[in-house]
Amino acid sequence: MTLYSNKRSRPQIVVIGGGTGLPVILKAFRRQNADITAVVTVADDGGSSGIIRDYINVVPPGDIRNVLVALSNLPEIYQKIFQYRFNSKDQFFSGHAIGNLIIAALSEMNGDGIFNAVQELSKMMKIDGHIYPVANEPLILHAVFKDGTELAGEAEITAADKTIDHVWVSSAENKQPRAVPEVIDAIMHADQIVLGPGSLFTSILPNLMISNVGQALCQTNAEVVYICNIMTQKGETEHFTDADHVQVLHQHLQKNFIDTVLVNTEPVPRNYLDHQKYDEYLYQVKHDFNGLRSQGCRVISDNFLELRDHGAFHNGSQVVDELMRLTSRPLSWIENEFN
Repeated sequence: MTLYSNKRSRPQIVVIGGGTGLPVILKAFRRQNADITAVVTVADDGGSSGIIRDYINVVPPGDIRNVLVALSNLPEIYQKIFQYRFNSKDQFFSGHAIGNLIIAALSEMNGDGIFNAVQELSKMMKIDGHIYPVANEPLILHAVFKDGTELAGEAEITAADKTIDHVWVSSAENKQPRAVPEVIDAIMHADQIVLGPGSLFTSILPNLMISNVGQALCQTNAEVVYICNIMTQKGETEHFTDADHVQVLHQHLQKNFIDTVLVNTEPVPRNYLDHQKYDEYLYQVKHDFNGLRSQGCRVISDNFLELRDHGAFHNGSQVVDELMRLTSRPLSWIENEFN
């Protein structure tokens, strides 16, 4: 790893993921002096995204919509309109977010996939940075469970409530998917790459299992930082420690490629969580710092917890403050950490 030497005034940071955790980090990054590129999964097949994907064969727009809003500099009213979801009583539009329909329409208008549509929308929504769908076509997530059975489709995999062994992705034509060149270029020229927070098997790994993305992550000179989840997740990471999360990532790419892990050490108060509302939550992730260090990872542990609405989330501002400190520390400081 060639470590960041503070030559650029705006560090180039690539954040890779999907789901609800990615926008939290991106929104906090928007207030920092950094050149941000968000790389977003295209393997979602649930909810409004899944319905749109099935009807017009477009990349699922939900995660992309949330990222666009997180990085948008438009007035709040326009962001709210973009996020508005039609009432369930509106049979024709039931459950669809306006932003999902706009993304799907632009993709169809362009006729050349989701990538150019998102670049046009980025200009319209005054994005300071870059938003790249990881691929220009919808991808299918596959999982092999510990009992040897297999399933395809993110929603089906999550609903199976079985322990996952490993995952991979394919295109609709069952070809090996490739990331768009802009994604690979961003990874190779980044100062820092951030993975997470987000579902390990269904938000983070679908991006990494695209062969040229995984290869780029193993070859980049950037510091690769993993933000470990606060809670274990039903059907994905039950009883996992923080070291178990990292081990799964390393096993999938067959290399110890993660340099630094951010770990929350603040306890979640008993009886605070609403397990009906957040039914994927199980237990707080346990710590295994020796296990992390044995995989070559530097560990940064702190209170990164934000409690709201009876759920446990990462405090985006505190996480991003730490990430920015990592980019600005002198090379000698980081070298001393490893020696």
